[in-house]
Amino acid sequence: MNLDFSPDQLRLKDEVRKVLADLSSPARIREVLEAGLPLDRHLWATLGELGLLAAAIPEAYGGTGAGYLELCVIAEELGRALAPVPFASSICLGAELILAAGTQAQKMLYLPALASGKCIACLGLAEGPGKLGPAAVATVAEEGVLSGSKWPVLDGACADIAIVAARTGTGIALFIVRLDAPGVVRAPLESLDPTRGQARIDLHGVHAELLCADGWPLLQRVLDRAAVLAAFEQIGGGDRALEMARDYALERHAFGRPIGSFQAIKHKLADMYVSLVLARSNCYYAAWALAHGAVELPEAAAAARVSATQAFRQCAAENIQIHGGMGFTWDMDCHLYYRRAHLLGVSLGGLAQWQDRLIEQLRDRRTHPEGRTHGL
Repeated sequence: MNLDFSPDQLRLKDEVRKVLADLSSPARIREVLEAGLPLDRHLWATLGELGLLAAAIPEAYGGTGAGYLELCVIAEELGRALAPVPFASSICLGAELILAAGTQAQKMLYLPALASGKCIACLGLAEGPGKLGPAAVATVAEEGVLSGSKWPVLDGACADIAIVAARTGTGIALFIVRLDAPGVVRAPLESLDPTRGQARIDLHGVHAELLCADGWPLLQRVLDRAAVLAAFEQIGGGDRALEMARDYALERHAFGRPIGSFQAIKHKLADMYVSLVLARSNCYYAAWALAHGAVELPEAAAAARVSATQAFRQCAAENIQIHGGMGFTWDMDCHLYYRRAHLLGVSLGGLAQWQDRLIEQLRDRRTHPEGRTHGL
């Protein structure tokens, strides 16, 4: 089992980093933040032109057909640069759901547009903070007409379509909703990280396309895949926060010596490094499971998600502490990583939910060693 990226994938990583160094610099992120924009449309269009959004979409539907490992590489670099783009919502969730369950007509209509960045998708699942289980779905669908509210919806303010979970007479189904359709009302929501806009989407008798009648098992499988990619985004951000803290500890002097020479700072940096190494090892294993469609994917995805969430939060917080009083100010970039760490930590479900998912999968492995299950 080779748990390192190939030379071609490492070259892709370097090229994506160079692009983002120019187009997603801290100065540009501040421009997006201060302007109150839900995304950087120029950066998003550039990612589409370069084919980076199309990595895991088959060539028949406008993609490059590269694979999930390439998508993991791209996700890590986007996280490192704090790119203000709806990559997770549109590509890791929207495109994956349509690819997995869409009709041929739906795939031909939506996937090329998603791959190019000309269309943005989001997932309408939650109906209030923390309400993510199937029992919490109150939005109803009657003969393809949806009524209900979804919030918070990550990237819902800038999306063109939404994949919406709604209750039917037989269970939870998934529908494609055009967000410019009559009866759709959107309102932006305040969040800790405004560079990844959140919204409330109210549906008042909205006509929608059926995507999947038995939607919850499919949704769980796609969430497992998206969790791996989100974990790579988190370790990318955590890695950059560690670098910032290390560089400052070497530059800042106190009592005639670099503050990095003091034991308290050494301990903080060492703890940040250890948490990132643990998260990265879990992410690499999850990437292998994702790329090979392995039966271990649900367990590996949950482990990667838990460890990456903890690592990014720790690195973002300790980065501020190591910068001292200056670290808390608006002029420093530390708060940008702290904001993103906490936003990513609750997207796709919070830490407690993924811890429960991991425990469930470990119990399942012990109970059914010869036949693993993937559902809730």
